[in-house]
Amino acid sequence: MGDLGRRARAAARLIALAPATKRDAALVAMAAALCANAAEILAANALDIADAKANGQNAAFIDRLLLDQARLDGVAEAVASVAALPDPVGRVLASWTQPNGLRFERVATPLGVIAVIFESRPNVTADAGALCLKSGNAAILRAGSDSFRTSSAIAAALRQGLEAAGLPADAIQLVPTRDRAAVGEILKGLDGHVDVVVPRGGKSLVARVQSDARVPVFAHLDGNCHVYVHASADLAMAREITLNAKLRRTGVCGAAETLLVDEACAATHLAPLVTALLDAGCAVRGDAATQELDARVTPATEQDWATEFLDRIIAVKLVAGLDAAIDHIERYGSHHTEAIVADDAAAARRFLAEVDSAIVLHNASTQFADGGEFGFGAEIGIATGRMHARGPVGVEQLCSFKYRVHGDGQIRS
Repeated sequence: MGDLGRRARAAARLIALAPATKRDAALVAMAAALCANAAEILAANALDIADAKANGQNAAFIDRLLLDQARLDGVAEAVASVAALPDPVGRVLASWTQPNGLRFERVATPLGVIAVIFESRPNVTADAGALCLKSGNAAILRAGSDSFRTSSAIAAALRQGLEAAGLPADAIQLVPTRDRAAVGEILKGLDGHVDVVVPRGGKSLVARVQSDARVPVFAHLDGNCHVYVHASADLAMAREITLNAKLRRTGVCGAAETLLVDEACAATHLAPLVTALLDAGCAVRGDAATQELDARVTPATEQDWATEFLDRIIAVKLVAGLDAAIDHIERYGSHHTEAIVADDAAAARRFLAEVDSAIVLHNASTQFADGGEFGFGAEIGIATGRMHARGPVGVEQLCSFKYRVHGDGQIRS
């Protein structure tokens, strides 16, 4: 593991200094290598799938792990599309001149070596490798044991693409062991060779990384997201947004887990929204007022307000106005993604200003919590911390900055 870190650090310097055209050429070559090595990658995936079935994994797990030709083509297309993104390295973020004539520039620079620890989704190997390369970083990738063969085959193809473009293969390295001790070594920082860790997986993995890491972490622990239907909300819009936010994909971190309805529109809005959810096959756990509407509604517990269900379940509550909605989100939320449905522009402005979450939306579904939907091309994850990267972490968020100062002989008195 120590050698892995040293080789990543050496490669990171070369990648950071490589021109954008060369990094983009490598991304195109990596996509081509994924297609050229499709037979090997799919054969490796078939072995991983067979093991997962033998170990009794459920259908949802198998689906996350599965690669077929169409999915692999999509992975290759995603890698190639990263090449088309604007180059984030070397961007002048700000510039100014002091009275003494010194000219200052704040310039985007790569973070260095990024370690990504993930579980069953083998496509993360390609996504993370591509985003790190585009942003001038080296990547150390630690795949879950269930996707180890597939991820290894994908990483080998990515390394082929790097070498074909004249860049060091060590810019993308997959940890060559399933031993869990490797994760501990990464979290210690590999003797200073890891600059940031990104966990992609379940709550237990993220919790361990956040607890044990000695280097910065980009991550979110929970995605307890809310939709608040304000008194001024259009009912048809509120219905469409609520159903999409909850049910489009229930297992993603941007899925809505709680619906808050303003008491001022309860007479017209609450019953249609609850009925629409129930009729769509979503279980509703409600407060007393919500339970009175339909026998299918079960009582919500205190824990339900703070739960990320990741399933066809939603908690529903009446709130006494905007202040109460904001207070509820602050008490029970996870600072991930929240939405307000409102025609009242002033109420929307207050919600967007006062709700302390990484992503806040007005009249749009929480399922837009995705780097691709933000125009980032892709994301390496979503962060809910307050330092540096927040929200979808794309190529720009994988850069830090430095100051360039230009003078003409100034000295300080």
